[in-house]
Amino acid sequence: MKRIFVLSSLVAGYFLNAQSIGNSPYGAYGIGDVKYDNTVDISSMGGISTAYIWDFNNNFNFRNPAANTNLELTTLKVEGTNENNYYRSDFNNIKTDKHSTYLSNISIAFPISRKIKFGMGFQPYSSKSYDIVTSKLLPNSDVTQVSNFHGEGSLNTVQVALSYQINPEFALGLRSNYYFGKLYDIEEVAFTGAELISGYSNNYRVSAFNFTLGTTYQKKLENNHKLTVGATYTIGNSGTLKNTYTNSTYYYLIGETKGLETIVDQQVNYDKKFLPQEGSLGLGYGKETKWFLSAQLDYKKGESINFLGVPFFYQDSYRYSVGGWYLPNYNNFRSYFSRVIYRYGAYYEKGNLQINGTNINKYAITAGVTLPFEKSQINRMNSIDLGIEVGKRGTLDNNLIRQNFINLRVGINFADKWFAKRLYN
Repeated sequence: MKRIFVLSSLVAGYFLNAQSIGNSPYGAYGIGDVKYDNTVDISSMGGISTAYIWDFNNNFNFRNPAANTNLELTTLKVEGTNENNYYRSDFNNIKTDKHSTYLSNISIAFPISRKIKFGMGFQPYSSKSYDIVTSKLLPNSDVTQVSNFHGEGSLNTVQVALSYQINPEFALGLRSNYYFGKLYDIEEVAFTGAELISGYSNNYRVSAFNFTLGTTYQKKLENNHKLTVGATYTIGNSGTLKNTYTNSTYYYLIGETKGLETIVDQQVNYDKKFLPQEGSLGLGYGKETKWFLSAQLDYKKGESINFLGVPFFYQDSYRYSVGGWYLPNYNNFRSYFSRVIYRYGAYYEKGNLQINGTNINKYAITAGVTLPFEKSQINRMNSIDLGIEVGKRGTLDNNLIRQNFINLRVGINFADKWFAKRLYN
């Protein structure tokens, strides 16, 4: 029989084996817990990016590839993320914590010409790592059913982006992502007194592309003020997710070696819709080299994916973000903190997961700073970026899990005219 588990029935088992699970129990579904597009500067501003054109010359915006009007230097970024999650449930009033650290972004970008800018980077896209054990006594018997749910793997992406400035106000951009990796899920069911185990497994192999189109319009106003409008559209993926579903019976010999395995059912499916269509619209207003404030709406279309033998459906999701930055005085070399860039933001996300009729939503407040190197100048600024995100995901309703989190991010941005021609030796 084909099987799928729902999260509310696994709360107890999750807390019994919390140290083996990934950063979110909700990442057990589908392609895992998405960690994509979390660069330090953008995440510190609540995720606003669609209308975010950086005033200076040392930063490349991958999320909206059109928003790179001012890039004049070669910029190299290396970033890492530290996640701290605190899980709570009303189920027996249980709780646990989980912490992890990972490399979240490596990118390089440079101007090809005054109008054309190029960027290339690597990011983790999603991951899953969980190991959950539950047990229950069958009605009117002394037989205990033990279920073990296990998942692991990750998806990564290599992104390439190109910006073209049509005129001083209007720009277009294109980003291509290549996704690759493997994911694995299995449910194993055993009964006391029975030798054989029933296993229901999914193996995913991913090799896929998708493309993001972007545009920006920026109007310069009086007194160095500016108004920016941006939009992006991400086309659904072009590629395949090969999904091999296997239902078999077996027992374990030594370690993970299976004995007497009998295949009850096996299916191979090729899914082309696991990376959804997305759209974004942003509006920003600010004063040149002084401050900027933006609001943004993101939309992600719901899709389905085969999970442990049956379709699992994601619903349409929406995200509302607001954020910006403030720079006191970049020319004040007597006061270091006057040259520090301060970032702030918040967001609310109506999530794509619905479990037992309950939406799994998420919200957070964010903050961060860009710390220029001591001798760095504004026209060739090398810096350290620091960011923090504090928020909540999920709910205590229906015996589900509430996930409080504090995410810390750090990045180093090196910028220089690496590929400029020398006029004199």
